[in-house]
Amino acid sequence: QVQLVESGGGLVQAGGSLRLSCAASGRAFSSYRMGWFRRTPGKDRELVATISADGRTFYVDFVKGRFTISRDNAKNTVYLQMNNLKPEDTAVYYCACRPEEVPKWADWGQGTQVTVSL
Repeated sequence: QVQLVESGGGLVQAGGSLRLSCAASGRAFSSYRMGWFRRTPGKDRELVATISADGRTFYVDFVKGRFTISRDNAKNTVYLQMNNLKPEDTAVYYCACRPEEVPKWADWGQGTQVTVSL
């Protein structure tokens, strides 16, 4: 089991930026696919972005061009740089990980709140 701890959330005005971090335990970090998800009240948790073990990235349409996912395997950390934030980006953001060959996301962090004001 991998333990994930998110940080970097907070309150920001629309148009501003935040960088989320997710620190992972364990020596297998570099072999895991990492993902960022978010949940808003009354909605299911939704995928935001993923990064594979070899660095390939995927973004959902509503964050393309605004968010960037990256990883630093030496630090066992994955990041989500969020620019041009909008009020509709307000959510609890979670990171998750899974082995590349396993389709189900195995481990989750506790989440970090991001609030974007007008």
